[in-house]
Amino acid sequence: MSNLIKLHGVGPDNMHYSHNYFVIPIAYEDTKDLILNVHYARRMPSVSYAFGLYRGMEGLQGICTFGSPASPWLCKGVCGEEHKSKVLELNRVVLVNNRPNEASLLVARSIALLPKPKVLVSYADTAHDHVGYVYQATNWLYTGATKPRTDIATVNGKHPRHHAGDRTKRVYRSAKHRYVYMHGNKKDKRLLTKCLRYGTEAYPKKEIIQ
Repeated sequence: MSNLIKLHGVGPDNMHYSHNYFVIPIAYEDTKDLILNVHYARRMPSVSYAFGLYRGMEGLQGICTFGSPASPWLCKGVCGEEHKSKVLELNRVVLVNNRPNEASLLVARSIALLPKPKVLVSYADTAHDHVGYVYQATNWLYTGATKPRTDIATVNGKHPRHHAGDRTKRVYRSAKHRYVYMHGNKKDKRLLTKCLRYGTEAYPKKEIIQ
């Protein structure tokens, strides 16, 4: 394992090790294969921070990325104008084999490597039968589901913010479960949680999804 760590130029201060797994920062380029070829969205999101999951001397086993939310209104809407610069979206979690507990380990260890304080937001897409169990396992707050809607159609599957201007062509956008996580010290977490503008609800389960 030590040779693999040296290869990536990281040390104890910027990695998290658990049993035979470790999580380290990785380059944007290193995320592309899994995001474009394995993740269902098949498109690159905004990436400000990227982390890779490794298992022993094996190659990359998964990635977790964080970036600026596509909607500026979301940045203001989570905890208000004062904290909008702290908002990041966890926008991709992709695993090669999806072994038991890999997803929650990757997410938890990636968060631990982020700078503090941060307000993290992520979504679980109901169209793909996702409920967000990885966020539940890592103690995120559940703030309800977004409403299904239509967006302006785009070319090549890009995000709706890249639309060509033809508002007559619409595509369906499914409801998504929204989760929020306050990353920081105890004082930061208390302050940010107090500023949260969304109500919190009990975690959803697949059997109760309408």
